[in-house]
Parts: sequence; structure tokens; C-alpha cells
Amino acid sequence: MSNFVCRSPVCDANDFRSAFATDARQSVSTAFLGIWRAFAVVFFSLCALVQNAISIPFVRRDRRLDARGAWLHGWCRFACRVLGIRIRTHGVMPSSGLLVSNHLSYLDIVVLSSIRPCVFVAKRDVARWPLFGWLAAAAGTIFVDRERKFSSPKVVNGIRDAIAGGSVVVLFPEGTSSDGSTVLPFKSALLESAVQLRSPIAAASIEYALDDGSVAEEVCYWRDMTLVPHLLNLLCKREIGANYSFSPAKVRDGNRKEIARELRDEIVSIRS
Repeated sequence: MSNFVCRSPVCDANDFRSAFATDARQSVSTAFLGIWRAFAVVFFSLCALVQNAISIPFVRRDRRLDARGAWLHGWCRFACRVLGIRIRTHGVMPSSGLLVSNHLSYLDIVVLSSIRPCVFVAKRDVARWPLFGWLAAAAGTIFVDRERKFSSPKVVNGIRDAIAGGSVVVLFPEGTSSDGSTVLPFKSALLESAVQLRSPIAAASIEYALDDGSVAEEVCYWRDMTLVPHLLNLLCKREIGANYSFSPAKVRDGNRKEIARELRDEIVSIRS
């Protein structure tokens, strides 16, 4: 017996309605997911900021940076669960010294801090971001004013003190984020503290994956993108894959410019 396939206008209309209903359900589900995540991130971020303001002043001054890093670590682990970020690591993230990474998105900070407590070096613009700027400042982030070529002595001293205190300091020496298609040239000035201390330096590479959508346009935060629309779109993604690869930490020979080139080559090699 042959199968009968309906080609009538009635069948086409039923198929269209069924497809439309499925798309509508998916759209509503995605919208609710984004709304729930936005509420959870904002509410618990405000709770975390209150906790930080109450608890950190009672921590001994020489332990406050560690306490701030541990506080951010807890918040970022929560944020990764809420945002559906699934993290895979290759190699071991160092527990102290300097960690140099390529830079694709504000999510890099969330992912790295969820793996291990650390201190970040970020451009001063981040301090003015709503919510994220407050979290960054509360976490003890070292802010760099890239408009003033060497507002760096103070920053270099801050990095040196953090490394000497046993923290792992994360630096994004590209100076800005990109779409991930290449690794931009590294700026070397902020490597000076690690060179002076003869501190171990590790290289790291971050890559993202999406089942639906473009990583370059929807996860990477670069070009002239605007934070709030980008974040709202990101909140609606069901799952984001984050892969971080680490090279072994070691003391590097040479001046800071030579070390910057060596680290960039290492990250390019990890990615290839």
C-alpha cells in the first residue's frame, strides 16, 4: 500500500500553524529564561555587594585582597551556573604569580574567577559600567587609565604588591577585547612588575562555543558594541561553552618586550 501525502492547502495551513506555535513557545521560553537570569544576577549581585561592604572591613588589612578574590570567586561560580556557562579547562591555572590571557569578552573575568580566586587588571572604563563596575571595584580590581600613557607606575606597584602577597594577578595585555579571530599585539608595560620580582608567568587562552548563534557577534564584546543590549541577548542563550587552556607558569628571561612577544606566541600556539 502506498503512503498518502497530503498536499492540500488545508495541510499546508496546519503545518504553518504548528510551526508558528512551536516558534512562539520557544520565543516565550527564551524570554522567560532571560528575564529570570537577569533578575537572579541583579538580585544576588546586590546581595553580594552588601555582604562585601559588611564583611571586608573586618578582615585584617594584609588579607583583604585575598578576601576580595575569594568573594568574587563565589559570585562568579554562582553566575556561571545561572548563565549556563559550561567550563572546560586544559592544564592547570596557577595559584600565584602573573597570568596573561587573550581577551574576548567581559565573560572572561567571570570564567577565570570561577576557576580560582584572582585579582584582575582592567581598563578604568570598566569601573563605570553598571553593576559590573561595582563588582569589579569591590573585588579589588586594579584599574588602568590607558589614556594617560603611564599612569602605570602606581598600577605596576599595585600588581607587584598583589603578586608579592601571593595572589594570582590576571592581565589582558592586548589592551582591548576582540572577536577571537586573532590575538592582537601585546602591550608590555604592565609586565614590568613580574619582571622585577622574577615572578612566574603563565599564559592562557580562552575560546567560547555556542550551539545557536555567532560567538564573534554574541559572546565576544568588541568593536563599538553596547553593554546592556549585548548582555540581554547573552542572557537568553541556553548554554555557552567556555574552554580555557593554561601553559605551565615559569620565570621568563629577557626584558618585558621580549617576554610580551614570547607570551603572545605561546597563546597563538595554544589556539592553533
